[in-house]
Amino acid sequence: MNRFQNPVPDCVIFFRAKAYQKAHAHFKKQLQPYGLTNIQHLVLEGLWYEAGQTAAELGEFLILDKATLSGVLDRMDKADWIRKVADPEDGRIFKLYPSERANALKEELIALRQRTNEEILSPFSLEEQVLLKRLLKDMS
Repeated sequence: MNRFQNPVPDCVIFFRAKAYQKAHAHFKKQLQPYGLTNIQHLVLEGLWYEAGQTAAELGEFLILDKATLSGVLDRMDKADWIRKVADPEDGRIFKLYPSERANALKEELIALRQRTNEEILSPFSLEEQVLLKRLLKDMS
């Protein structure tokens, strides 16, 4: 066997992992000038979709576990990407909002994500793009 051949030539796990790595690295590079990570961008898009969610609601919406999201939200708050506002009815709960800084870059950041998606999908025909998206959603 050629040492450069994939030792598991028909392994869906391997192919999915490599595709994730490639897409993740490409978007990460696009976000670097903003000082955002991929997951932080995802959080912003979730809050732009529905501002005022609690961390638990946002985690459920984005399918992120509490431990992961907690640290991300703390870093985003410190970097002025989000605002945490105490719920007037229950001060133990915080509502999350995009900051003014985030809102000022909203259109630019959404366009960046859309462009990156288009770049990643560009080698595929329209039919293949639709099928790939459907298959990825089904696998999630």
